[in-house]
Amino acid sequence: MKHLIDPTDLTREETDHIISFAQEIIANREGFRDSLRYHKLATLFYEPSTRTRLSFTAAMMELGGNVLGFSDARNSSVSKGETVADTVRVVGNFADVIAMRHPLEGAPYVASRFAKVPVINAGDGSHAHPTQTLTDLLTIKRELGHIDNITIGFCGDLKFGRTVHSLIKALSRYDGIRIILIAPDELRLPDYIKQDVCVKQGLDVREVHTIEEVMGELDVLYMTRVQKERFLDEEEFERVKDSFVLTAEKMALAKPKMAVLHPLPRVNEILPEVDEDPRAAYFRQTENGKFVRMSLIYNLLQWKDDPAHTMPEHPDYFTDKSLSCSNPKCICNHEKVEPLFHKSEGGAVRCAYCDSKIN
Repeated sequence: MKHLIDPTDLTREETDHIISFAQEIIANREGFRDSLRYHKLATLFYEPSTRTRLSFTAAMMELGGNVLGFSDARNSSVSKGETVADTVRVVGNFADVIAMRHPLEGAPYVASRFAKVPVINAGDGSHAHPTQTLTDLLTIKRELGHIDNITIGFCGDLKFGRTVHSLIKALSRYDGIRIILIAPDELRLPDYIKQDVCVKQGLDVREVHTIEEVMGELDVLYMTRVQKERFLDEEEFERVKDSFVLTAEKMALAKPKMAVLHPLPRVNEILPEVDEDPRAAYFRQTENGKFVRMSLIYNLLQWKDDPAHTMPEHPDYFTDKSLSCSNPKCICNHEKVEPLFHKSEGGAVRCAYCDSKIN
């Protein structure tokens, strides 16, 4: 069975198929109206969500299917202490596919190990957000006409931004990708992403401190919010915050065909004056999220019993009861799950659920 917990659960070929199929749906929406009639999607959202939950709901409804589930864990048996494993065992009796958002990192992975229907990670803490990644890839493809051979700048919170981590993983499998990291020192890309993805895949990566110095090189600018609460020193935040705000003046330095993406919600990192620029793709990006989720749901159900589409093997995963994960947001520190670890490219031991380094 195929689940989607991390972007790399899909092969490059499967990823391209999902994106191409989404484009087929866009070109012929009426032809897919009843393609999943009588099928059911369960949306298990353990934390608040607007765009992602509504996008999944709209996607399933446009395919002719039905949606059940909860948008607040307090309204479920979770409030009585039910584990993720038990929840998906039960929900799998009522639904054909499950979309799960959870504040604990690794929770959707645990769900995939016990579910008898496909599980889609709709975001787990600061860890991964693979359907946003598919949305981003479809948007790049529609805006530029291709994904290979692009220069993409990631700006803002690159340390905690799960959308950034997921997209870099996915892009690492395409050709000719140049990545420019634009962030304050406090919010730079984590070392494990640099080592296990960028270095391992031989990506062309460089780091800078302002948008202006690289704007003219970019085919895509991926904006994220620089969060004040991430800074220990408020004066430092005040000093750097304007370096990561996109304005019309900065857009004047960009290529005519460049695309601005943002996973949303935004606060003040993109000024409203940018919204009317034809290169501002972030609202088109949200609609692409619906189409790519339609494609994903449809194809996961088609692949469910196909031995050609299964989860990647992880022969390097191992158990060791003498080790423990120190991440307070990891599922392994909240529920009784099998301790599971792996060694990263640099030789460090990491938790298989949340990728945190084991000290």
